Amino acid sequence: MKNILARAPLLAPLLLVAACNTTSGGPASTGSVSQVADKAFQAGTASWYGPGFHGRRTASGERFNSLAMTAAHRSLPFGTKVRVVNEKNGRSVVVTVNDRGPFSRRRIIDLAKGPAQELGLTSSGTAYVSLHRVD
Repeated sequence: MKNILARAPLLAPLLLVAACNTTSGGPASTGSVSQVADKAFQAGTASWYGPGFHGRRTASGERFNSLAMTAAHRSLPFGTKVRVVNEKNGRSVVVTVNDRGPFSRRRIIDLAKGPAQELGLTSSGTAYVSLHRVD
């Protein structure tokens, strides 16, 4: 959020008003936005990867399995479990971080093909998601 506010300071009042309206439970709130405001620690665009990487070593040293419930994240420790929610269709999966990425600055997480299929984002290639901690 700091990056957005730094790049577009005029949007700050609008974002604050929107955030207040979506958590109030009033007519402006929607299920997907309130989930993000409620417990998500990060929200943004997810993509998937796999072709050409299956069987190769990940940054954690594990062999990449394109159908496994794994993901690449820039900063979360390896082994961290994260619930990824597709905000468009409400589907969610729990993945384990075992790799680094994504390398596109516009994305927050890269999913293996398996979880991407369950979230329904393989045909589009990307989706807006929220990330939630799993204890």
